[in-house]
Amino acid sequence: MSNKGRFASLGIVGLGLVFAAPAEAQLLARKDLSLAAALTIATTAADLCKSQGYTVSVTVVGRNGEVILQMRGDNAPPHTMENSFRKAYSARSFRVPSGELAKRVKDNPTAPFVYLSNVVAAQGALPIKVGDDVIGAVGVSGAPGGEKDEVCAKAGIDKVADTLK
Repeated sequence: MSNKGRFASLGIVGLGLVFAAPAEAQLLARKDLSLAAALTIATTAADLCKSQGYTVSVTVVGRNGEVILQMRGDNAPPHTMENSFRKAYSARSFRVPSGELAKRVKDNPTAPFVYLSNVVAAQGALPIKVGDDVIGAVGVSGAPGGEKDEVCAKAGIDKVADTLK
């Protein structure tokens, strides 16, 4: 092949790379929780727990684990605020119900995630998903048992299920 042919081939390859690069540099398209959705999730969860006689706190975190909203129920113990956040953060970070982390710790007490900041292996939080995309989580703390917290969290997510599509 002559030098002219080699340069022509390189030019075509280079031109192809120029056109391919912008496709990789596109912005992400995604859905995020709105404050209105977070408020509906949290109030539904808190109201259900309250109707069952539980004084709870609820935290809703977004896609990056940031707090969108926290609410402390009347007479809920102060530690429930932090615990509801840590549960929600854990569910968001690992993309599973926080109770799943409790099972993992039971099977492996030295699981590395137990040493991470804001992570707790306690039932009571669920990831919030649009399809397979985890866009946040809701954590509830204060009911007598994480399974009761989780029921309230699920009620909150179920309330906005139609918008999570």
